[in-house]
Parts: sequence; C-alpha cells; structure tokens
Amino acid sequence: MGERRTLAVAAIFTATALVAWLLDAPIGSAVGAGLAAGTLLWLATIPDHEPVRPVIVEPSVPEPEPEQPILRGAELIEAVDDPMMIIEGQRIAFANAAAQTIFGSERLKGDFRLALRHPAAADMLASPLSDPPSSPIELVGIGAPDKRWLMSVHKLPNGVRLVRLRDRTDSWAAERMRVDFVANASHELRTPLATLLGFIETLSDASAGADEAIRQRFLGIMLAEAKRMQQLVDDLMSLSRIEADRFSTPQTPIALPPVVEEVVNVIRSGQREEGGRISIDIGDVADVRADRVQIAQLLHNLIGNAIKYGRPGTPIRVTLQPLGGKVRLQVADQGEGIAAEHLPRLTERFYRVDAGRSRAVGGTGLGLAIVKHIVERHRATFGIVSKLGEGTVVTVTFPPAEPTSV
Repeated sequence: MGERRTLAVAAIFTATALVAWLLDAPIGSAVGAGLAAGTLLWLATIPDHEPVRPVIVEPSVPEPEPEQPILRGAELIEAVDDPMMIIEGQRIAFANAAAQTIFGSERLKGDFRLALRHPAAADMLASPLSDPPSSPIELVGIGAPDKRWLMSVHKLPNGVRLVRLRDRTDSWAAERMRVDFVANASHELRTPLATLLGFIETLSDASAGADEAIRQRFLGIMLAEAKRMQQLVDDLMSLSRIEADRFSTPQTPIALPPVVEEVVNVIRSGQREEGGRISIDIGDVADVRADRVQIAQLLHNLIGNAIKYGRPGTPIRVTLQPLGGKVRLQVADQGEGIAAEHLPRLTERFYRVDAGRSRAVGGTGLGLAIVKHIVERHRATFGIVSKLGEGTVVTVTFPPAEPTSV
C-alpha cells in the first residue's frame, strides 16, 4: 500500500509540473504546483488506521545475584570441632567455640601462655616456625587431668600462626587397653603354665614319681591348672565372638523364663550344695529379641559370681519381672559387697577387686566383661549396685520384642 501511494504522488507531481510549464509558467511555479498536487494526493490517500507493527520485546535476562563473599578464616575455623586458635605474635587473635569450651573465654583474651599453660606448648609456639611445619606434640592435662591432645602449629602469612588441638584420649585409652589386655592375658596363662612345667619336671624324677600320694596330689594340681587355662581360653574366644557380632542385634523373639529356669537347674545339678541357695521369682514378662546361647552364658556368669563372692549359706535371688513394657533381670547376693571406687571398672577385662580371692575361686577376670558385651549387643542396659557388708545386685533391662513389620 505504501509503495502504490508513493508512485501515485510521484506521477501527479510530474504531470502537474509538466502541464504548468507547458502553459508558459515559470519553472519555479511549475515545481510548486507539482508539489502542491502531490501533497494533496498524499493527504487524501492516508488510511483511517495505520497498521500496527508488532513490537518485539526481547526477553529480559535477570541480573546475576551478587556472589556471596568468601568466608573468612575465622568463620571457617569456627565450623571445626577441634579447638583452634589464631595467634598473632603472642596474642590470641581468635579462638573457636571448641577452644573456648576447654580453656574458657577469659583465658583466651591476651597472651597465649595464659591459656596453654604447658611447657612443651609454650616452647613450640616461642620457637621459629619451620616450613614444612614441625611434627605435632602430645599434651597431657589440658582441660582435664586425663585428657590427651595432639597439638600442631601451622604458619600463615604475616607471621600469623594457626594452633590446632586434636583429642587423642579415646585412641590412647584403646591402645592402653590393648596393651593391658595382652599383658594380663599373658600373665594369666603364664602362671598355670609355670605350675604345670614345675610339676612335670618333679614327676619326671624317679623318686618323686614313685610316691603314689605325691604323684596323685601333683596330678590333681596339674589338672586344676589345665582346666583354668582351658576356661581362660574359652572365655577369650567367647569374648572375641561376642565383640565380632556387636553390631548385629539379635532378631529372634524368645521367652526368657524357660532360659532362666534351665540355667538355674543346670547350676543346681552341678553344684548341689551351692545350687540350693538359688531362688527364682519370675513374673509375666514379654518376649525379647535375644540370642538364647548368649543369654544363658550371661546368666551362668552372673549366678556364678553370686555363688563365688556371696557369703556361704546366704540366698541368691534371681528375679525376672516386667518394668514399664521392658523386662528386668536381677541377680542379688548377700556377700561382702564392693566398694564404690571399684564399681566403674568391674566390666574391664581382667579387673579384679581381690585378685587372690578371684583366682582361688576359679575366676578368669573376664566374666563381667563378657556380660557387658552381651548386654550391649542386645541393646539392653546394665547396672551394678553394691553395699559393703550387705551384698550386690546386678540388673539387666531388656527392651521388649516389637512385632516384625511386613
């Protein structure tokens, strides 16, 4: 449409100007007449509505959000669980929450020697830093007398130092327990072995071996020592198997009353005099998810300890009662009791309140350690209450067996 209007205007302009010129009009007037005619034609042919041209709107691109500022060093250190401090010169410039928990916020204001009151730590921080950093050092007694830490110092720009403390108490205790276990096991085996070797050498002598009374007495002692070694090895193997299964919770629901009755009957038949001291009180209890063999072993150890360390002739009570939906097993004796300072360590391997008496009655020092691991595997709770001169009560509380989800 626009092109046709333009051609028409051009044609009327040319024709008008040419006619005016032929009529002897001046050239300027001829051109003016042509322009006037063309303009009038252009105005006369304007449409009522101009076509609307589509407006293309470019999609707006959102401006990128401003990037988060890089976390500062102090904020990173604050997120670390280990105690950490930034030291400038001799001043503690920053300490994270873990360090404040150990040292206290007041001691962390100012000189680092007010917080790290340890000669080895002070010497390490006072000496020039090497690159790579020197080996970490072990500190004892910081925060608590029995705490052990591994302190390392790292060099930062502008002479700033980063101090980090790593708690090594648990790993040290585990290593100490392992060393003690090997030493105690070796000692427990060495004593009966030495006895056996001594009597074997004695019986090898013709004069001693010819005496029937001496020979029988020595053979009886050798048999007792050999059984003690066998019991110790059996307990060690049992403890090892229980520890290997400690993350595997038993899933089979069993009724505890028949297990208790069975174990008590076995003990009564094997120890007719002492077995008569045992009384049973069993209530209406729920089933529990348990390993039947290990529960029997737990009962043998607890009742056996009550017989060994209770006063002769006094009763031993074995009770099995419901407790708020759970099942509570108790073994109580009337013995000499145990002093309070010994109670926390009774479940340690080879720990004995009276080592001489324990060996005399045939104890290996592993019975309560086995009980503790069986209790932990069954997700039960374990407690010992004892009063000197009155006796001891051992309690094991089992969670009830919940219905298996389909």
